[in-house]
Amino acid sequence: MDKLASLRAFAKVVELGSFSEAGRALRLSRSAVSKYVGELEDELGVQLLNRTTRRVSPTENGQAYFERVLGIIGELEAADQAVTQSQAAPRGLLRVNAPMSFGTLRLGPAIAEFMQRYPELRIQLVLSDENVDPLQDGLDVTLRIADLESSSLIARKIVPIARVICASPDYFQGHGVPSHPNDLRDHNCLTYGFLSTGNQWKLSGKNGDHWIQPAWTLCVNNAEVLRDAAVAGRGIALLPVFIGEDALQTGRLRTCLDDYHAPPLALYALYPPTRHLALKVRLFIDFLVERFES
Repeated sequence: MDKLASLRAFAKVVELGSFSEAGRALRLSRSAVSKYVGELEDELGVQLLNRTTRRVSPTENGQAYFERVLGIIGELEAADQAVTQSQAAPRGLLRVNAPMSFGTLRLGPAIAEFMQRYPELRIQLVLSDENVDPLQDGLDVTLRIADLESSSLIARKIVPIARVICASPDYFQGHGVPSHPNDLRDHNCLTYGFLSTGNQWKLSGKNGDHWIQPAWTLCVNNAEVLRDAAVAGRGIALLPVFIGEDALQTGRLRTCLDDYHAPPLALYALYPPTRHLALKVRLFIDFLVERFES
């Protein structure tokens, strides 16, 4: 049995959830991938994968083994890099996932600059506001704007993301300007659908913390939609500054409750735990820190 080939095949099947997809990624036939994984299971005497007609997923033993295998493959990739020119010129495919709004408003120009810096890399950028599974989707780096919860992935903070409470001047003229967080309960609020706090807003000021369950009229998982609804006078939104920046500067949006602040979010880069981080991933994350901290 070719143990290394079997480990690579197993890891790719877990990452992609499919023998066929793993075969395409490894340039092997589906039957060859299945044979490698079967030989590995026979040698270990343990079932590593649950197989159905639609999806392949790791068993409990398989998940634990997969996490160890990632470290082994990472060590081998690091050793390969140490004896090739790839340390100076990273090559291959870098798969990145990022939130839709951040991707279109901020990440696009950064990706173009990164491509110019490392022209031998190919980049596959997937923009989505859903909480994807980096391991199952075979991603190298996942960017998330969040108050990050615990995760089996390694997270590196890139930059804080400040938020403001805002609405259009027309809305304030027609409904009044709230002077205390409790006043928000009497206003039309526009909320983001994927906060860890649900639809609750936490606002902190000199008189302590206030948890508000706003009476929302719009709940959506895209902050640009919230901004557009706020500009149209539909209600009060809690927005990341980079989303509302242009509208705030031109006066189409005005802030309120400036003495109260929502907890800042942050942009994080998440990647699977390996002892030696792949060069292309490390360079990309370092680049983002350099680009967005300046």
